[in-house]
Amino acid sequence: MRTLETKRLIMRAWSMEDAKSLYEYAKHPDVGPHAGWKPHADIEESKEVLRDILLPVEAWAVIYKETGEIIGNIALENDRIRPDLLSKELGYGLKHEWWGKGIITEASKEVIRYGFEDLKLEVIAIHTSEVNKRSQRVIEKCGFKYEGLLRNSCRIFTGEKRNSYVFSLLAEEWEK
Repeated sequence: MRTLETKRLIMRAWSMEDAKSLYEYAKHPDVGPHAGWKPHADIEESKEVLRDILLPVEAWAVIYKETGEIIGNIALENDRIRPDLLSKELGYGLKHEWWGKGIITEASKEVIRYGFEDLKLEVIAIHTSEVNKRSQRVIEKCGFKYEGLLRNSCRIFTGEKRNSYVFSLLAEEWEK
């Protein structure tokens, strides 16, 4: 997995040594629940997430260049809807203090470029909950097209069922 870079960010592969940094933003009560995961209770939980979720996929730690601080994550995972195409699903999370600064939009645009140019993907998809308005704004800024609503598509950490908005970006749309 390549390290990616933008004007303000470096995105590099996660390592187990990053558990404390992951915990620092994943413990916040507003970060995880919008995406359907619970705030991390301790560093041990962050280690489990690294080992079981972030390390097995193409996931990057998002680092703010000026400070060297890990402020979020971004990943390309297997597309659950299109297993027979060259397609990945984009996902991300960001430290609460960095919301509203264009960080995830900037990171997403670079990961999308990497996906289409380097990985030769045909489609990049993204799913978000109806309540995650900030993510919906990032999706719009990155040029994704709305595909539809998946009803009761997942069960979040509280046991509640959630609907998902599904969006996609085709390679030929991105090239324009």
